[in-house]
Amino acid sequence: MATTSDEQAAGQHYLVCGNQDCQRNGQFYCNDCHQPMCEQCKDEHRESPDTKHHDIVLYRQRKHRLPIEKCKLHPTKNVDIFCRECKSPLCLKCFLGKEHKGHEFDDLEEIYAEKYALWQGEFSKIQKYFLPTSEDLKTDIKEDVKEIKKIMENIRTSMKAEAESLKNLVDEVTSEKIENTHTMEKSLLQMLKSQETAYNDYIKYLGEMSDKFQEYLSTTNQKLLSSEILKLKTIPETSKPVPPVFTPSQFNKDNVAKLLGILNIPNTEPEKRKIQPMEAVSTPMKFTQKQMEQSKEKSDMKQTLSLSSSVTKVREYSVPGVDHAYHVSADKSGRVWVSDDGGNLVQTDLQGKLLQKIPTSERDGGYHTATQDGGLIYTDRYKTMILRITPFRRITEFIKTGDWEPVSVHSSHINGDILVGMKTDKKAKVTRYNKTGKEIQNIQRDNQGQELYKYPHYITENINGDICTSDISKRTVVGVNKSGQHRFSYTGQRLEFCPYGICTDVLGHILVCDIVSKTVHLLDQDGGFLSVILSTQQGIEYPRGVCVDDENNLYLGQWLTSIVTVYKYLQ
Repeated sequence: MATTSDEQAAGQHYLVCGNQDCQRNGQFYCNDCHQPMCEQCKDEHRESPDTKHHDIVLYRQRKHRLPIEKCKLHPTKNVDIFCRECKSPLCLKCFLGKEHKGHEFDDLEEIYAEKYALWQGEFSKIQKYFLPTSEDLKTDIKEDVKEIKKIMENIRTSMKAEAESLKNLVDEVTSEKIENTHTMEKSLLQMLKSQETAYNDYIKYLGEMSDKFQEYLSTTNQKLLSSEILKLKTIPETSKPVPPVFTPSQFNKDNVAKLLGILNIPNTEPEKRKIQPMEAVSTPMKFTQKQMEQSKEKSDMKQTLSLSSSVTKVREYSVPGVDHAYHVSADKSGRVWVSDDGGNLVQTDLQGKLLQKIPTSERDGGYHTATQDGGLIYTDRYKTMILRITPFRRITEFIKTGDWEPVSVHSSHINGDILVGMKTDKKAKVTRYNKTGKEIQNIQRDNQGQELYKYPHYITENINGDICTSDISKRTVVGVNKSGQHRFSYTGQRLEFCPYGICTDVLGHILVCDIVSKTVHLLDQDGGFLSVILSTQQGIEYPRGVCVDDENNLYLGQWLTSIVTVYKYLQ
């Protein structure tokens, strides 16, 4: 059974007619009989004198049945009446007693239905608005963290560049001043050199005059007396050089700080994060323009599509190169990929013509997925890697998963992300990668810290971003939202349930193979059982792989046969 929070108490409802002899879709619901019914049985119900006044509504508008609760005073009686005066639930025996005589009463089932609808609405708000919106705000904060780190690193880089520029200017000015000292020094030395030359010349002159005086002094007195008196030149006057004086600038740290840029926080009011009003939120996913256009096309399609009253076989064909059709992936080019338990992976056209065949090491599970660009991605658990085949048939190593074995893979039709179901000897998880192969999310435990998965061998994504996996070890279909929060667990309609291939359609239905009952189950978006869409009545024996293409055709692959069968179930 699916165990969503809004249906645990009321049990599981079925979109199959409540008439045991009728297997048609139960699109309607009798609130008095509390059973689903098809259109034909609904008409018969209204024509019957005993039931013509029953309240029959669409299944989605049904009132949920009051849970069975025994009266505390009369343990053999069920509680189904509410006393307004005493504000307490009563059984029929309490109602007839003297204690409540003259009181006003309400139908407890009506109250329960109203409360159920109210709580279901609140639960829906949490899942569809409050939780996704909070997660988006948290994502915005993470983006702001990245942006702040980037801005601060740019500021630091600018500061270093500015300081380096100032250093360069200081070096340049210092170099010019030092060059100026050399010029001054040269000028002063030239002046002193000139003075030194002048004194050298004068000393030479004094030597010559000394020789003349000595010559005169050695002559006769007659000659000395008759000679002209020699006159000496005066000593040349020179000036002492005036050396330049260096006066250091008076500066401090503040002076330097003023020369550099200023860092401060602008005096502006912080902008509040925008929270979309609840009525404006149509989906928690963020879309590109192209994705929004595709979403609009699908939305337009939803207005005209609904479940058919019966499933119609369109065609079937044998897939060459495989022994058993374990997993089926339909790509956008109108071609289909099929794998078996012998490691064979083949691509065919819609008539079954073989286009290409690839040997792999895989044996089971949903290990391949068609991509938006017409390529294919598949896993190799033994090499712990994911490989990619381009539209030009080139095989490349795409992602290495380390110690984790990839066992299932799905390429998102919403944003191209890669969802991978992985396991080790003791643990399992779902990892999200972006289109370039960068790991961006790991999903492993629920809010209580319990392990979500044991062996997620098939995986898909719903139109609301939910990740749905078939876990063969837990015998459960596990649904989580795009943030990894647990949404539901579906465990089938019998004591034994073993889910295999899983896919979703344009209306948000979940389709899953049960190899125990040899059926394909149709679930709603919340993991609630709607109907058995394929069974042995349609000749189904060993359902293993399912997928839905862009034309809303349902492809089914089975064990022990290479035949793929195509059905129409939407109209």
